[in-house]
Amino acid sequence: MNIPNILTLARIAFIPLLVVLFYLPFSWSMPVAAGLFGLASITDWLDGYLARRWNQSTPFGAFLDPVADKLMVVVALALLIELYDTLVLTLPALVIIGREIVISALREWMAEMGKRGMVAVSWVGKLKTTLQMVSLLILLALPPTHELALLGVVVLYTAAILTLWSMVQYLKAAWPHLSRSM
Repeated sequence: MNIPNILTLARIAFIPLLVVLFYLPFSWSMPVAAGLFGLASITDWLDGYLARRWNQSTPFGAFLDPVADKLMVVVALALLIELYDTLVLTLPALVIIGREIVISALREWMAEMGKRGMVAVSWVGKLKTTLQMVSLLILLALPPTHELALLGVVVLYTAAILTLWSMVQYLKAAWPHLSRSM
């Protein structure tokens, strides 16, 4: 167990707290939930940075880090789908969730073939993740009626478009291997 792995585990431990904070019947609950999400987003960056800097990458961390990321994002999106209760937010949320499932399965399949490097994270994926985190931070902090909530929705749509773009890139890179197995 090292600090990067502890940060990853903390991100998973934050998930139930995020849900509880989000649903508390106080005016401060959503901004505090958003703050916790922001802290989790920072630990996502920090654990990877520290693991590389301190040469503390482990198979456990390599497995758990993307799981923690996806769990946090999917839970945040589920909370927002319920809060907004509209196709306007549900559509990009489902695009993002669906892409995460497809790419996770693709990475697992490619890893089994010894070709995991063919579906490595690209700059589009990193930009998508950044915009996704910013949009979720805004949307978790503000009620849907707040005028800045629209900014969060617009940024979420931008993230969803980049999500589709990055998924197409990953599928194109993997297609020669996928098509051979048909």
